[in-house]
Amino acid sequence: MSVGSEQTGPPAHPGPGRPGPEHPGPGLPAGARQREVLLDAMAARPGSGLHVGQLHWRWYGPLDTRRFQAAWQTVYDREAVLRAAFAPYGTRGGPRVVVHPRVVAQPVRHPHGSADWQALLLSERQRDFDLTRPGPLRIALLDEQGGAGGTGGAGGAGGAGGVGGPTRVILTYHQALLDGRSVTLLLRAFARAYLAEGSATGGERRPDLRDHLRWLAGQDLGPARAFWSAAAPPAGSATLPPTGDAGRPRGRTGPVRTTVRLDPYEASRLRDWAAGRGVTESTALQAAWALQLRRAVPDPGPVTVAFAMAVSGRGIPLDGASRLPGPLRNPLPMSVDVDPGEPFARLLADLGDRAFDLAAYEWVSMGQVHAWSGREPDEPLTGTLLAFDPPAASGPDPLDEEFAAQGIRVTAPETVDAHSGFALSLTAHHDRDGGLVLTGVHDRARIADAADAADAVRRTALLLREFPARVRESTTVGEALRLLGPRPQPPLPRPAGGARLVLLRPATRPGAGTVVLVPPPDAPAATPAPAEPGHRRLVALDGPADAADCLAALRPVLAQGEPLTLSGPPAAAPLARELAHRITAHGWPTPPITITPPDAP
Repeated sequence: MSVGSEQTGPPAHPGPGRPGPEHPGPGLPAGARQREVLLDAMAARPGSGLHVGQLHWRWYGPLDTRRFQAAWQTVYDREAVLRAAFAPYGTRGGPRVVVHPRVVAQPVRHPHGSADWQALLLSERQRDFDLTRPGPLRIALLDEQGGAGGTGGAGGAGGAGGVGGPTRVILTYHQALLDGRSVTLLLRAFARAYLAEGSATGGERRPDLRDHLRWLAGQDLGPARAFWSAAAPPAGSATLPPTGDAGRPRGRTGPVRTTVRLDPYEASRLRDWAAGRGVTESTALQAAWALQLRRAVPDPGPVTVAFAMAVSGRGIPLDGASRLPGPLRNPLPMSVDVDPGEPFARLLADLGDRAFDLAAYEWVSMGQVHAWSGREPDEPLTGTLLAFDPPAASGPDPLDEEFAAQGIRVTAPETVDAHSGFALSLTAHHDRDGGLVLTGVHDRARIADAADAADAVRRTALLLREFPARVRESTTVGEALRLLGPRPQPPLPRPAGGARLVLLRPATRPGAGTVVLVPPPDAPAATPAPAEPGHRRLVALDGPADAADCLAALRPVLAQGEPLTLSGPPAAAPLARELAHRITAHGWPTPPITITPPDAP
């Protein structure tokens, strides 16, 4: 189906991130993973940078800003995902993805001295995306001291070309529509278009985002449900590394990053050690992390640990999926028994087997697995996320040679991993020199002390350095655990915080819908009432709470896609309106609001 055949509606004025002369049609239902990212974004506090990733590099030599913009426009015209957005008003089935026929690419160029590099990188990441407007990718340039490649200023990428540099280039993207592999594919498409003087041959890429959504909608969930009902982590699994911050005040929020590097010799030694045991470096990382989670439990016997593993989502039977830009990368839960008395080789084999088994279902979302597991909605399957990015292709890049012929040199792109919503995510990748870089991103709302998260990252790197020298075929899991040192003292219990839902009345039938009583400011805690029959389910938000807390509590209700009504006294009206606005802005239908009399019970 062509893009134009899906478009209807009155004209609109093109602009930054705006569509061209037509509005799109009804679009396609969002995928399960997309819905979950939107639910996270809905409940996130402004500027949190949740699910926002970045890629950046330096450009040396002439940079013609008009040619730069024209090259990106070619990519926008060819790639449906760069013209995609979520319909601002969803249906009862939830968010829908629409593709606009025309979106104007507008890189923003900052002249030397107008912005600080680190501040610009952070501000681009913290600037919220409006996901109802097309364009899940932002492009920014910053001229560094030593010259400028054009006259385009901070207001856009216009201007004549020039010779100079270096120039920093930042791509900032949202995981609701793109993943890191996608941005790398788009970057190479831009490079080819720039080398072709801002133009390229060929039509739209196929398959595209819409083909992937149709493929997802056509999958038989029966086999996946049967697999994950048995493979989901069991209740009581250890999900967090040792932390000593419980009970401390949580005055600060937001992600914090920690980076540790294994040098090329250490990385090569680890790769050879893993290969000698029939596993990959990724499995070695999983084993190291499993030991970290096991270390948090004082029980001397076997303990089940659980973490999420990021899969590419491109190993699916959709022709061309490996080259498809879209939100295919996906976290999936993995659990394994860690028994100090068993051989460490068995732990490696168990992890390898589990990774192989779940590869057939890497298109399934974490939320679907949670629903099939039978666990309570507020009981997470995992708390941490592991990712091992594949190494870049070896040997010289032909694009580098073509750039050099035009007097241009570009450095290897560097990534800023997205805050994924997990308590801690750990990503490993090889740098251009052959080293192995571990980057941990932790959420201060769940691990308040940065030293605890940094310690977990450093100890994981320690294990990866020590495995080749200290772990033999006869080594037990207990002996490998001792490489981490003594177990820290167990943390003090932390009082529960945030809003929660309290059931006041069940519904008479499934799908009848839910009425949510929104608390006014300084509301007392809600208490359950005797269950009485009613047409719709009646729940209360345990106050006081702000919009982010309330939306986090409402996540299970919104995920079910049932009709939702917000109700409360006049004092709760501002909060109810803000909730309705954010729900609508993320693709769900606008919930009606009913205001009860001030003297109502």
